Amino acid sequence: MKKNFLYLSFALLFTAISCSGRSSYERPENTPEEKEDSTVYQLTVLVAGDIMQHMPQINAAKRPNGTYDYTDCFAHVKQEIGSADIAIVNFETTLGGPPYKGYPCFSAPDEYLRAIIDAGFDVLTTGNNHCLDTGKKGLERTIMMMDSLHIPHLGTYVDSTARQASYPLLVEKNGFRIALLNFTYATNGLVRQKPNHVNYIDTVEIAADIEKAKSMQPDIIIAIPHWGIEYAMTPDAPDVKLANWLLEKGVDHVIGGHPHVLQPFEWREPEAENGGHIVAYSLGNFISNQNKPNTGIGSMVKLQFTKSKEKVVLDSCAYTLTWCSRPAISGKKNYRVVPVATSDSLLNATDRTRRDNDARTARRIFDRYNKNIKEYTF
Repeated sequence: MKKNFLYLSFALLFTAISCSGRSSYERPENTPEEKEDSTVYQLTVLVAGDIMQHMPQINAAKRPNGTYDYTDCFAHVKQEIGSADIAIVNFETTLGGPPYKGYPCFSAPDEYLRAIIDAGFDVLTTGNNHCLDTGKKGLERTIMMMDSLHIPHLGTYVDSTARQASYPLLVEKNGFRIALLNFTYATNGLVRQKPNHVNYIDTVEIAADIEKAKSMQPDIIIAIPHWGIEYAMTPDAPDVKLANWLLEKGVDHVIGGHPHVLQPFEWREPEAENGGHIVAYSLGNFISNQNKPNTGIGSMVKLQFTKSKEKVVLDSCAYTLTWCSRPAISGKKNYRVVPVATSDSLLNATDRTRRDNDARTARRIFDRYNKNIKEYTF
């Protein structure tokens, strides 16, 4: 006891002497606190559009031994996806187990999920209109498979307890804390079975989720809504209204999907101290068998952030266009996602013509609306 008392007395005396020659608000140079404050963190977030799985895609990936190989699907974009610190994509199918099915009720082989993870995606959104395609079993099995492969996901939950424990999804990377939200306009008339939970566009629920996200003290909040009118290349009024509401409530960026075609991006208030807000109404399809006009082309949007002294700034935002090459046109065995700017040698004449036509349409829209967001190639 005496030894402890003497040690405490010495410590107090040393503190008093140390402070006597310096004002209380002055900090010694090169303290650990100052070094930590001067650290600059950087983060790149990449988001891609809808990953679908129609029956022709399943058939194309099937091997003679009954397994499935999706390696070729993402080989030409894998490096770009993997270069992002956080890569997010909309998983618009289920893993309901065999028999596998395409439209209208999707159920993909488990190998599809493994290929998506191998392509470099870090987070999957499941709150979309196809999440109930294989019912309660499919919703729960999809979650089980994602959990077994340790891939974070959000949008659907086994029950409210699981949702409460993991939603909003908080992702920590490079010194950043990112809170993610995901919700869908509907589930094609299918009704969730208890105790499962699907995040729908319910502003009362979303408002509470945003407040919970704020309580996590994130650096950035990103909402990923599944919304809009299929095949429409401009957002409808309810989507614009919801995007405005989300930003007013405290969401930093809104990146949507579902229309299966590209819709405009907006960089709002880029001159603001924090770099402003991104609203991307639809990223189009990433991979699918859809062949309606403009459904073969999609985009990946890349946001780059800097964080220093607890100040987070959106430094840049850019998009790159991708094209889904289908075996029916290419003559190749499998579907392939390729950069629009890829070498013409990878595509045959018909593929090139369709790619170029869709790219011109996309760029006309983007040149009109995406005033501050530039295209990049890789």
